[in-house]
Amino acid sequence: MLIAQLSDLHVRPRGIPASRVVETNMLVERALAAVAALNPLPDMVVISGDVTECGRPEEYRMAAELFRRYLTMPVFVIPGNHDRRGNFREGLGHMPGVTAHPDFVQYAVEDYPVRLVMLDSVVPEAGYGLLCPQRLAFLDATLSAAPDKPTMLVLHHPPMLTGSAGMDDIFLRNTGELGALLARHPQVERILTGHHHRSVVGRLGNAIVIVAPAVVHQTELNLIGGRPDFLVMEPPAYQLHLHLPDGGIATHLAYVERFPGPYPFLVDADYPGYRPKPARA
Repeated sequence: MLIAQLSDLHVRPRGIPASRVVETNMLVERALAAVAALNPLPDMVVISGDVTECGRPEEYRMAAELFRRYLTMPVFVIPGNHDRRGNFREGLGHMPGVTAHPDFVQYAVEDYPVRLVMLDSVVPEAGYGLLCPQRLAFLDATLSAAPDKPTMLVLHHPPMLTGSAGMDDIFLRNTGELGALLARHPQVERILTGHHHRSVVGRLGNAIVIVAPAVVHQTELNLIGGRPDFLVMEPPAYQLHLHLPDGGIATHLAYVERFPGPYPFLVDADYPGYRPKPARA
């Protein structure tokens, strides 16, 4: 089973850049085309929030058009802090699970070797995230329904600190409550998030937290603190999560753009690991 995770698309109305400088629609189109060209194709695509820049209806229409143009596999989406839940549910309500819950965009993805629980961590008009008691109760009940199946959670806001001062101001505020809940559900192996526009790996309890980079602009690496974060045009990237025959899950970072190569590994005879092949009889 292969899962492609894309995050932070920040789709805009046609012809309008994000933050005045980033042609996000063009970058999103490149990323979707790259995923559509993978061999093997992913079994599903997961989009971990910030589908749009401002949550406008025309942005969701644009996003839906791009998804239809490139992706033939199932696509599962959740909102981020740049989305507006009402417009999200209306504009993407044709996508699986989006309107399954009466109040939030959250649902379980069943019938695969790995179960996904998609969570809505959005706080309207805020950059940080939160899982309120109603959302935590949904998660607890959903995990209790399949205690023996390997599971990934997908939410927008990382439930951990990263050392980046600007990003750590807007992470998931009640990480402790989530961690206490997960202590009762050891089948949760991964927590997939976005939001920070950088690739970061951490842990919450027994679960590995994977923060995906953005498929558009990235956030400057800023571990100094004391100044605001800035966006940078580092290479767009996404994550591939591969469920292996032995039950393990391996995560690979994949870049959208192509680079020189591939070239064969040709080593000199004095390479320390060199072992000449035996001569044929």
